[in-house]
Parts: sequence; structure tokens; C-alpha cells
Amino acid sequence: MNHLITIIGPTAIGKTSLSIALAKHFECSILSCDSRQFFKEMSIGTAAPNKDELDAAPHYFIQNKSIFENYTVGDFEQEAITKLDELFSANNVQIMVGGSGLYVDAVLKGFDDFPDIESTIRSKINSDFELLGIDYLQNKLKEFDGKYYQKLLTENPQTLQNPQRMKRFVEVCLGTGKPYSSFIGQKKNNRHFMPIIIGLEAEREVMYDRINKRVDIMIKEGLLEEAKALHPYKHLNALQTVGYRELFDYFDGKVSLKFAIEEIKKNTRRFAKRQLTWFKRTENAVWFDYLTEQEKIINYIQSKTK
Repeated sequence: MNHLITIIGPTAIGKTSLSIALAKHFECSILSCDSRQFFKEMSIGTAAPNKDELDAAPHYFIQNKSIFENYTVGDFEQEAITKLDELFSANNVQIMVGGSGLYVDAVLKGFDDFPDIESTIRSKINSDFELLGIDYLQNKLKEFDGKYYQKLLTENPQTLQNPQRMKRFVEVCLGTGKPYSSFIGQKKNNRHFMPIIIGLEAEREVMYDRINKRVDIMIKEGLLEEAKALHPYKHLNALQTVGYRELFDYFDGKVSLKFAIEEIKKNTRRFAKRQLTWFKRTENAVWFDYLTEQEKIINYIQSKTK
């Protein structure tokens, strides 16, 4: 039986350190499913593992793409499953780690099949969104798939504020004439492994303090210079993320540097809260305090791999 040890939790909680300890113990590799760490131009602002950490165990999907490439969660699912099949042929225990819940779900459960949508429909939705804002997308989803809209409103309200996700829901509705939710659960995704899901958490104040300190370290390590080099490409999807958007506003003269840094801390704290909300819904996850001795976690995992 193949086992995929999956480490989840909010940013700055210690997932990288634990993954390396486990990789050394089980003599296996680490797959990253942090959607921000895929891009080689973004290292400081995404807290990508440093050289010593990368040398400590084999890593995959770390800085393997460019911000100029169009890389989707579907692309990642296919590449990750192919890599896992290869790795499992040598060792029946492997590790996946990251804070991107959608990408974790892609590997563990897979995605449903959705039909291709004509580009003209997508362009029309983009134009209407630019004119009318997120309310337009919300109203369209409510009109075409009221049950799914209510489900999001109850279980995952932040998704209703996410333009990219909302555009996708609406384009499927408009392009097919069917509710987006009618395509969910139609496809059976087979996985040749059993997940062992480890969650790391901390008291909220501890988590927030760790985030604030990490941002200060990023600034000292050169985040300002990294963001400055990326500023000409601020329109790219890969750069629509915390840690860069705030500094782009500073470079554009909209805010002071001090304000931008405080916004990075605030928005990262909000991001961590959303991560926890997402991951706490993960079935069969076992949660440990971030200070738990690694030996205790290893013992738990070994009890599940026998």
C-alpha cells in the first residue's frame, strides 16, 4: 500500500521543517503544493525553501515554473500524479506539503470534468466584470445556480469575493446553459495511494506573531528588491498575491512603505485564517500543535503505515 503523508496548515506554522524531518526519516521525497512557490521569480515573498532546506531532501514543484507561463491547478494535478506514480515505484511512502487547499484537494481527490467554454463568452464576462464588479458575477451565479450560490454563502463565503473563481462559475453556466454544480461529482478519480493527513496549528495570537516576524525577515532578506524587479509585470496572475500587491502600491506612489509592510502583515494574517477555515474541513486530518515533538508525529504516521 502506498501512503502519501500530507502536511497541511496555515502559512508560517512550520510545515517545511516538519516535511524535511519526515523525508529524512522515511527516506523519501517532498512534493510542494504551494501555488506561490511554483514560480522561480518569486522566492523571498513566497517563503520558498532555501538552499539548505532543498538540499536536505529531494523536492519537486519548487520554483519549477515562470510567472510568464499559464499554469493551472489542473496542470498541477496531472504533473503531480505522474510524479507520485514514479516516486512510489521506489518507495511506498512519499510526502506532500503546502498551504494551497485547492491544490491539496486536486492531488488527494482530483477534479470534476468541465466542458471547454468558448473564448467569446469568457471575454464577455471579463468585460462585464470590469464594468459592473463582483456584484455582477454574484448575481449571475445566483440566477443560474442558486443552490450552489447558497452553498458558498454558507460554507465558503470568501469564494464569492474571488473574481477568478466566480468568473469560472459564471462562464460554465453561460457556456453550457447548465448549473455549475451539475458537473460536480460526475467523474470518479482513482488514486493509487492512501493519504495520511497531518495538520499543524497554533493559538491564533501565536500564529499571528509568527507571521509578523516572518514578514520582517522577508523585508530584511530583500523582498523590496525582489518586488521591485517584478513590478513591471504586476498584471500577471502569479503576482496577484499577498506580499507583492502591497509593495506594488508603494512603488506606484499610492501608499508609504511602512503602510505597505503593515498591509502585508494584515493580509497574510487574513490569508492564514482562510487557510485554516479551508483545511479544518479536511476529512481524516489529525491535528497537532506546531510545537509537538516530531518523534510523536512520526510514531503516529508509522502506526498508520503498518
